[in-house]
Amino acid sequence: MNPKLSRPARRTVLVVHVIASASWLGLTLGLLALGITAATTGSAVTVEASVRAMKLFADWLLLPVAFLTLLSGLVLSLGTAWGLARHRWVWTKFWLTLATTTATVFALRPGVNSAVTAVAAGGPLPDAGDVLMGPVVSLSAYVFMTVISVLKPWGLTRRGRRLRLRTPARRTLQDA
Repeated sequence: MNPKLSRPARRTVLVVHVIASASWLGLTLGLLALGITAATTGSAVTVEASVRAMKLFADWLLLPVAFLTLLSGLVLSLGTAWGLARHRWVWTKFWLTLATTTATVFALRPGVNSAVTAVAAGGPLPDAGDVLMGPVVSLSAYVFMTVISVLKPWGLTRRGRRLRLRTPARRTLQDA
């Protein structure tokens, strides 16, 4: 049986998780606004300022917030009755968080870095997709994860059903 978090610890980790998740969502909205600005403006100065700001967000804020979200979500799932692989919505959130964190490292940041390099050298924005697709995909994933966190759809996983069958029914006071 997994050790369970005490109520104060669970509440603390839950607050950290919600704040980190909301921060990740907000950062992504900021990146999207900057990416739209860079892709649609006619001003080279504005393009450069936008992609440089995106680089600051991506280099200094996104990864710590992403890792904090992933870590706090793992602690919550493993330290509570929800479990990591017992409920489909928790399992889905875990894999989407892992995928979006990985995409941030291997797709979003390199795309932003290449945009900054090109624009800083006096060239145009090489590809608007480099500064738009990452935030659009991330934002979609984060909104979806928020929705399933609230609705908790889909029921138990196969593992969750097996664990439920193995756990004896709780005795009531009348049975004692």
